[in-house]
Amino acid sequence: MPRLFGTDGIRGIANVDLKPTLAYALGRATAHRLAGAGRPIVVGQDTRRSGDMFAAAIVAGATSMGVDVHLVGVVPTPALAHITGSGKFAAGIMVSASHNPAHDNGLKVLDERGFKLEEAIEDELEQLIWNSEELPGAPAEQLGLAIQDRDLFDLYVTHRLGLAAAISTDLHVVIDCANGSGGMAAARILGATGARVDVLFNDPDGTNINDGCGATDPAALAKEVAACGADVGFALDGDADRLIAVDAAGCVVDGDAVLGILALDRLARHQLPNDSLVVSILSNGGLQKVVEEAGGQIIRTPVGDKYILEGMLVNGAGLGGEKSGHVIILEHTTSGDGVVTALEVLAVMSRSGRTLADLASAVPMLPQQQRAVPARHKDQWEGDPAIRRAIAAAEARLGPGGRVLVRPSGTEPAIRVMVEGSDGALVLELADRLAALAGERLN
Repeated sequence: MPRLFGTDGIRGIANVDLKPTLAYALGRATAHRLAGAGRPIVVGQDTRRSGDMFAAAIVAGATSMGVDVHLVGVVPTPALAHITGSGKFAAGIMVSASHNPAHDNGLKVLDERGFKLEEAIEDELEQLIWNSEELPGAPAEQLGLAIQDRDLFDLYVTHRLGLAAAISTDLHVVIDCANGSGGMAAARILGATGARVDVLFNDPDGTNINDGCGATDPAALAKEVAACGADVGFALDGDADRLIAVDAAGCVVDGDAVLGILALDRLARHQLPNDSLVVSILSNGGLQKVVEEAGGQIIRTPVGDKYILEGMLVNGAGLGGEKSGHVIILEHTTSGDGVVTALEVLAVMSRSGRTLADLASAVPMLPQQQRAVPARHKDQWEGDPAIRRAIAAAEARLGPGGRVLVRPSGTEPAIRVMVEGSDGALVLELADRLAALAGERLN
């Protein structure tokens, strides 16, 4: 039986391979394993049309076990993490597929600290899900209650406004909210710095989340920033746990560059715990080079922000993240938060008086190409001799300092290919060749 939990919860096409019956079973399993008697859980969702359906199913499952469920409504994932970790709740469940298209949805479970679950606990939940009807439910007089509790969102907003108040800037900012849940408060929080804030893609209709906008498609943002003469642009994804930046000329500054900017600033101020930056195996070798040259160290983990967080906790690091724009600043948040990342970038720009382009130029990147290839048999790539031979040949052509990474996606039915090296044309050629081969062999 395939594992339900991927690198970022349980995902699938809503009402096709991710059905409300699974959400109901997850509600029962979470209540049984993480809540217990007398401890409530909290549920949030992004702007997808299917969110109400899944939230209702979770409520039915958890309340059938005698556990109260507080419904906070549409909120960013980092807001739900903050609320869950406030001390009031045994667990949280976020209904979101993050950067995926609107037809997808997902279920992310958080523990009482607001952290994503350890794999061992996910495994326990899976077993409970498959056997959820065998769990002893509560008698009628002890059923849990569904409690509409929108005011909980104020816990998050108030905290982030406090962070913003410590920054003073008059920069002109454009923020792309991806028609997602980040639009609930992002402009207000960034505006509390004194910045002039223009907003794009903040008109969700249930079907337009991440559609031609947001962190996975910042082209419209880049065009607007350059056209209106703004100083900087920020693109969130659908649940606002990612951020991609855009400089005044409309050039994209990805998560690796942002991490480099923040790490170099903190190293210079002796504010980077253990002088360590935690990144995934996909992060650019150029980032590693500049951080090490500045006296820091790079710690690499598997792909997925929960692994980044684990690496940070184990190594005592305070900053970590991924090229995709997940950035965790542990003194402020237990998860990636695009709004907090934007505040940190504004703080560096304000302190230094430098433009984003100037700051990013201090973090030169090696040529790198990534491909996501639809693959029905994504987990079989290591057993394919043709793919193994092609990878070995590519690594030989790249030479020292070059890298090839092939891995199954943890969130989609796809195989992911990354090629990095000093020769941009060769990197492009090899990435295309390996992607085409993977598509042929794994479908």
